[in-house]
Amino acid sequence: MSDVPAPPEAAGAALDAAGFQALTQTTDAQLADLERFLEMLTAGNAVMNLVGPATIPDFWNRHAWDSAQLLRLAPDAASWADLGAGAGFPGLVLAILFKGRPGATVHLVESMAKRCRFLGSVAEALDLPVVIHNKRAEDLSLTVDIVTARACAPMSRLLGYARPYLKRGAVGLFLKGQDVASELEDARTSWTFSSRLIESLSDPRGRIVEVKGLSRAPQA
Repeated sequence: MSDVPAPPEAAGAALDAAGFQALTQTTDAQLADLERFLEMLTAGNAVMNLVGPATIPDFWNRHAWDSAQLLRLAPDAASWADLGAGAGFPGLVLAILFKGRPGATVHLVESMAKRCRFLGSVAEALDLPVVIHNKRAEDLSLTVDIVTARACAPMSRLLGYARPYLKRGAVGLFLKGQDVASELEDARTSWTFSSRLIESLSDPRGRIVEVKGLSRAPQA
């Protein structure tokens, strides 16, 4: 992945596979894996609710680039946990980009068994460095470098899910939409933490929330 900032047009919905490859400097093999993932996502979405059907034509920007941009913020992180992994964003995209990197592991944490089966089928087909946990996120205590999530829960609840990972030294990188400021304000009534907002490269309305130092807020 390049550390060069993405050009403004990268945030547009017209991003295609070639554009994604140019932005991320992915290899042809990685791109082929992502294209196979897209095929499996399209087929899986026909029989279960994985992503909004209208978002699949915008896969390269809405899903692939939205996920891959996290690597720019933690290029040396080898172990990740994706909470509420769902259809595999960002976890499966990260795993594809990590494939072949020594020591790299992505933990996909998902409470719904049918979604775990989908994640497992993609991971097996593409031989990805993932571990799938069919559990509630807060019931695990994994030691990882980064804990992440997308479209999982409001920040107040998400921090509860992420607490065991953050307590073990992880840094949180959470993909959020335009209502993130109000979510953070609400979360601070229950939690004390340091945060940094980073503009999303896939959608200028979105933000990535970096979280460190989480603890329960003192009760009045």
